[in-house]
Amino acid sequence: MKKAENIIVGISIGDLNGIGSEVVLKTFEDTRMLELCTPVIFANVKTLSFLKKSFESTAMLHGIDRLDQLVIGKINVLNIWREGFTLEYGVNDPIVGQHAIKSFVAATNALKDGLVDVLVTAPINKYNVQSEEFKFPGHTDYLNQELKGNALMLMVQDNLRVGLLTDHIAVNEVASHLTEELIRQKIETIKQTLIQDFSINKPKIAVLGLNPHAGDGGVIGKEDDAIIKPVIKKMFEKGTMVFGPYPADGFFGSGQYEKFDAVIATYHDQGLIPFKTLSFGNGVNYTAGLDKIRTSPDHGTAYDIAGKGIADFNSFKEAVYLAIDIYNSRNLYKEISERPLKIKEKHLESKKG
Repeated sequence: MKKAENIIVGISIGDLNGIGSEVVLKTFEDTRMLELCTPVIFANVKTLSFLKKSFESTAMLHGIDRLDQLVIGKINVLNIWREGFTLEYGVNDPIVGQHAIKSFVAATNALKDGLVDVLVTAPINKYNVQSEEFKFPGHTDYLNQELKGNALMLMVQDNLRVGLLTDHIAVNEVASHLTEELIRQKIETIKQTLIQDFSINKPKIAVLGLNPHAGDGGVIGKEDDAIIKPVIKKMFEKGTMVFGPYPADGFFGSGQYEKFDAVIATYHDQGLIPFKTLSFGNGVNYTAGLDKIRTSPDHGTAYDIAGKGIADFNSFKEAVYLAIDIYNSRNLYKEISERPLKIKEKHLESKKG
C-alpha cells in the first residue's frame, strides 16, 4: 500500500471565474495536507499565480509540464494550457468554461491511466462548458462514459450518506425513469460502495418513496406500491438489508436516517435539500459505482463571492479527505478479498513441493 504522502490527488480547477481556485489553494496552504497526499492541479501555474494574489493565498506552487516531473510534498500545477485569456470573477464566460473542461478531461485521462490515484473536481458552470466536444450536464455523466461501472451520486458527510435513484432530470420525468432494473442496480451499487469504500460489512439501506406519504397505499400515486416496494421486498429476501419506501417528509427531521448507513432518494432535490441542510457546508459529492475514485465539494461556482477571499474551503478539504479514505478502504478491501486466493495458491505450491 502506498505511503500517505505518495497518494497522488489529481485536481481539476473548475471555473476560474468562480471560487474553485480559492478553495483549492486555501486547502493546501496548510502544509499538513501535504503529509496526507501530493496534489496535482490541472491548470496553468502562471494563471493560478495571478489569481492567488486576489485572495492573498500563501500556497507555494510548483509548475510542471509532465506528470513524471511531479515532486512529492509540493503543490504541483501541471500546465494544461499556455495561452493567456481574460479572467473576471463572477462572469459567466464560455472561454473560461472551455478551460475548465480542458482541465477536467486531462485530469480524467490521468485517472484512467493510473497517473493519479484519485480525482477531486472543483465546481464548473454547467452552461458555459457546453460545446460540440462536451455535451454533458455535469462531471458525473462524463465520468460514467469514460470509466468502468455505473455512476451514482452519493452525498457524504460523516455517517450521513444520501444517494439518488435519478439525478439531473426534470421532476416531471422522474416517475417514468423508475424501473425495477434501475432501482435494483442503484441499491446494489450503494451496497457494494458501503462495503468496499466505507468498510461497512452488513450495510443497512433506506429507500424513500416517490409520492407524498410514499403513496399512502396507492391513494396518492401508484409508483411506490407498484414499482419500488416489490424491488425492495425481493432484494431483502435475498439478503440485502434494504428497507422502505419511507415517506420522505419526516424521514430526516425525525432523525430516522441515523438508523441507516445510507439513504436512497428517488430524485435530486428530495435527497439534496435535507442533505445540504444537515451537512452545513461540509458535505462531499462522491461518484460511487465506478472503478476509479472521484469526489467534489457540495457547492457550485459561487460567482457572487468569487475573488473576495471569503469562500469556505471546508467542503473541498473534506472532498480530499474522503477521496484518500476511500482509496485506502478500497485497497484494504482488495487485499482482504484476494487473501483466500493467495492462501489457496500457497497451499497448492506446497503440495507440489
